[in-house]
Amino acid sequence: MDEPIRPAATVVLWRDGPVGAEVLMGQRGAGAVFMPSKFVFPGGGVDPADHLNAQAGYLATDCSRRLGELVPAGAPKPDVLVAAALRELTEETGLKLAPADSPALRFMFRAITPPGKTRRFDARFLLGDATRLTGDAEDFAAASGELQHLRWLSLPDARALDLPFITEVVLAEVAALVAGGDQPGVPFFDNSTSTPQFRRIV
Repeated sequence: MDEPIRPAATVVLWRDGPVGAEVLMGQRGAGAVFMPSKFVFPGGGVDPADHLNAQAGYLATDCSRRLGELVPAGAPKPDVLVAAALRELTEETGLKLAPADSPALRFMFRAITPPGKTRRFDARFLLGDATRLTGDAEDFAAASGELQHLRWLSLPDARALDLPFITEVVLAEVAALVAGGDQPGVPFFDNSTSTPQFRRIV
């Protein structure tokens, strides 16, 4: 029997660095059940408390609408996914985004883990600008320790790490977006069934 698919949200924080755009990543522990030792962005599954702590104002209208497309019945609302993403960011890195006075996150990628994996997630990736952080972007003192070796990496350095395939694809999308490009719809790797599909959420 396949693992249930759990809704999840991830924050891809980026900033301008000395040699171009940088992203924040950390390494999962070697004993982790899901993607051990891989370098990833901070994120994780939606918790019950996230439904009580929905975070409005962080998404533009189109992003919010796209987060609600092609979802199963009972899927978390867009502002609940934002709550999960922000909570995971703070837990895993110690960093916090400032309260939203204008959209601070962009829905830029979605992927469902294929069948047969030990954990399955319907993961939404939200791109965020590090200038919207409330404190020092280098201060990880309050991080939980779930992600090790937290650091800002140039995009070429990030691509050289031991990455999950989907993370490699996300990095390519980040490179295009921070260079001023746009998307003809949000890429969606839909592995909800045994027949993989690639879609764009427009």
